[in-house]
Amino acid sequence: MRAAVIDIGSSSIKLLIAESHGEDVKIIESLKNVIPLGKHVFLKGRIPQTIINQTAAVLQKYKETLKEYDVENVMVIATTAVRESRNQDIFLDTVLRKTGFKIDVLNAGDVVYYIDYFLSHKLKKTYPVDKKNLLIAELGAGSLDISVMEKGLTLMNIGFPIGTLRLSQFMETLDGSLQEVHEATEEYIENEIFFLKKNNANLNIDDIILIDENYSVFIQNVLPNKRRESDFFKFKAGEAQELLTRLRQMNVEEIANTYSVPTDIASTITGFAIILNTLFKFNKNEDVYILEASLSEAILAHLLFKFDMTEGDNKLSQLVSVAHFLCRKYGMDLNHLKHVASLTEQLFDAFKDILGLEEKDRLYLLLASYLHDIGMFVNNRSHHKHSEYIISSLNLFRLTEHEINIIACIARYHRRSAPLKTHLLYNALASQEQILVQKLSALLRIANSLDRSHKQKVKKIEVKFNAAGDATIVAHTHENFLLEKENFLEKKELFEEITGNKLTLTVRTQD
Repeated sequence: MRAAVIDIGSSSIKLLIAESHGEDVKIIESLKNVIPLGKHVFLKGRIPQTIINQTAAVLQKYKETLKEYDVENVMVIATTAVRESRNQDIFLDTVLRKTGFKIDVLNAGDVVYYIDYFLSHKLKKTYPVDKKNLLIAELGAGSLDISVMEKGLTLMNIGFPIGTLRLSQFMETLDGSLQEVHEATEEYIENEIFFLKKNNANLNIDDIILIDENYSVFIQNVLPNKRRESDFFKFKAGEAQELLTRLRQMNVEEIANTYSVPTDIASTITGFAIILNTLFKFNKNEDVYILEASLSEAILAHLLFKFDMTEGDNKLSQLVSVAHFLCRKYGMDLNHLKHVASLTEQLFDAFKDILGLEEKDRLYLLLASYLHDIGMFVNNRSHHKHSEYIISSLNLFRLTEHEINIIACIARYHRRSAPLKTHLLYNALASQEQILVQKLSALLRIANSLDRSHKQKVKKIEVKFNAAGDATIVAHTHENFLLEKENFLEKKELFEEITGNKLTLTVRTQD
């Protein structure tokens, strides 16, 4: 079985064709063309037409190579440069028309998704990924993508605009001595990355793993006595400091000549060394693990092995793990939110057909259930509005910006008024998405009303229908339910308006 990945990166385009070799990925063809997308995007914000045409021409050649190898299982990806380009739509359309390739533009969550699963597969016999709390960093030319995992489940993922090419461009803009430039770059990187640490002071990290494709192989040139036996190895803090000390004394030409390093690597390896040293400050360990691998290899492994998605690893479980982390981070009442999420899921199952919902909509409702109170971190007054803009700014595991906006709107309308023409995020949605938001918000309102006291009084609910289609929610509890009953009467109105059916609440004493 063969598979291929075309990776449209910030500084080059690569084609890797591979086949499975036991449990390993065996590369049988590797092509690379230098196309400086990032050079233009990071400075000007757009991809020039000449570069778009060059990209299409390279991809057309790769298409011929794929035919020669008889490979049909192909994924074409693009990362930071294309993702941040203001004319991304033109780029994608031009490539599709000229080559037939549909490009999958990956966000930070997508990148860490592939990397994390590949890591578990690659190291399953040598390192207990699922038993550790890990900070995993994937360094590219355009960004540093970081995920934090707790025993195999994602807590957060975030991309920092400090890829090695970006750092090289940044250093070129600085007007100072070599030492001053390096010191300023270190401050710049620390200021970016330490946003993560300052805003997550309680992170408990066992180990840090840096995924690196380009630089670790040249470490031995700079530190010839630092040999390692595999592509997964420990790098000591003292070694990282020695690496940086040697590199920061030289300009690009001196690094290339002294250490026999290609010029493109020499121009960015100091940035790599600064990032590596910064990572040591996230935990108390004296070492960082380095894995020589690439995003392309990770995706090839997915294509070839079709990793099993066990219950603990699927997208829903990962996103619920992220939601729990955010609730703890923002000081939310997690017991209340878990209870509301459970109630909304039961209501979803009961009313799915009546409301015309699809199974994929369950995920949006659950995440909105967990995050609807997150705006209280800003202020209890109008917290539904604060929840909307906090959620809309989040980077949620493998969700698009559009999907996140849908979740933000569901959370906003969990209380009080219906959508208005002045609500920009809601009105940016398509009409079918707007009605979906209202349907899911109606279910969230009902579930939230059933735990108005935040005491989890409901032990079980049942939903019963009569011949006319009207519904009764039977809530089983052994406690005073007066507050919840009163709130239910207010919160059911949106549901009744949408469905045209009556909704009543019956309270039964739990045995």
